[in-house]
Amino acid sequence: MTSIRTVNGASGSTAQGASDSAVRELMAVREIVHAFLTADRPQDVYQFALERVSPLVGAHFASVYLVDGASELMPLVAAYNWPERLRPFLGEMKVRLGFGPSGEAASERRVIEVPDVFADPSLEDWQEVATEMGFRAIVALPLQAANKTLGAVTFYFTSSGGFTGETRSLLRLVADQMAATAEKAALIEELRRANAALVDTNAELEGQYLQALEARRVKDEFLANVSHELRTPLTAVIGYTSIMEEGLAGPVTSEQQTTLRQVKGASERLLELIDNLLDLTQLKRGDTTPTVDHFDPREPMQEAVLTTVGRPANVELKVVEPDVLLPQMRSDKRKVVKILGSLLANAYKFTHKGEVRISVDVRNGRVVYVVQDTGIGIPIETQAIIFDEFRQGDGSMTRRYGGSGLGLALARGMARLLGGEIDLASIAGEGSTFTVELPLDVETRGAVSRAR
Repeated sequence: MTSIRTVNGASGSTAQGASDSAVRELMAVREIVHAFLTADRPQDVYQFALERVSPLVGAHFASVYLVDGASELMPLVAAYNWPERLRPFLGEMKVRLGFGPSGEAASERRVIEVPDVFADPSLEDWQEVATEMGFRAIVALPLQAANKTLGAVTFYFTSSGGFTGETRSLLRLVADQMAATAEKAALIEELRRANAALVDTNAELEGQYLQALEARRVKDEFLANVSHELRTPLTAVIGYTSIMEEGLAGPVTSEQQTTLRQVKGASERLLELIDNLLDLTQLKRGDTTPTVDHFDPREPMQEAVLTTVGRPANVELKVVEPDVLLPQMRSDKRKVVKILGSLLANAYKFTHKGEVRISVDVRNGRVVYVVQDTGIGIPIETQAIIFDEFRQGDGSMTRRYGGSGLGLALARGMARLLGGEIDLASIAGEGSTFTVELPLDVETRGAVSRAR
């Protein structure tokens, strides 16, 4: 096909409509905006715009070709009023970039005008097509947006003649508005696809989350059942060991006494671990309710100090109590002792020398316990996980410090059950401070009051 060149025609225009160009431009813009609001896809914008704008510019029929980044061929994506006999083939129509009015307009990013196909001998190849389809003049305009060419829109006119400045301005406006509107529609379509993908992803994540919750529930139920089943025979082992240690089952030697004490100590540590595991799973399942009693806030601290073992010989324990009378605390004393015992045991484990300090005070209706040590401290990156169950600052197989990773998780869980919280402040190499804040009067909903 012969390359189309720009030809300057005579005066007059076959596309001239109303004399007031401003009104025509306004109508064109209105129709394109209407196409944008009506369309569901970017291609629909072109189709609706062609159907509404072509009569305004006086075109007999029109077409839109879009650039395909993977090919030099531009497929036809929208057509207006093409001859009925050609419509079955519209889906297969393509033009090559740089060839024909539409190809040159897109490739060279300029308007291509052909005032009369039959007036230029170089357009002989087009004359047969023009005769068959019934057009004489062509205007092809590039569709440009955001520094790129989307394609070309081409209008075909039945009458020949040059195009006035008013017509050129109107056609340029139409092309620019169509490109901008179609680009916005494409962005909306892309956003719609992204939203649809996000909905699918959210649904998938929700399903995975529900599966994880179910797996966690099954795990917690399994741990609770196993812990309960282990607790009963282990208690019996401790009982029988005590009987043997006291000589009630017959005389034992001093070496046997030592062995029995070791067996009993190991069994008691194992029983404590099982109790912690059982308490934690009950907390997570919501099966735990506070048993409320009235007591002096100093009492849980004193009991935790007496019952918590493991303080190194080089570590001094300092207990700080107010000299003034403290108001009575209404809470679950056993759980407060458990919280403070876990924090003390943690301080003992990670403090080789220096001191561990525990104190109590009442401020603004809340009881504040502070456990402070001069131990190894906790790095910033580890502080975020220190209260997670089964997690330790060093979880490797070669870690220096043992433990199940349940103590701090259980302590925070119990503190929250009682309406409080545990905060941590620590500097690696300098020590740690755990602050427990509990209400003086625990919420009574769901709590059990102990008879006095």
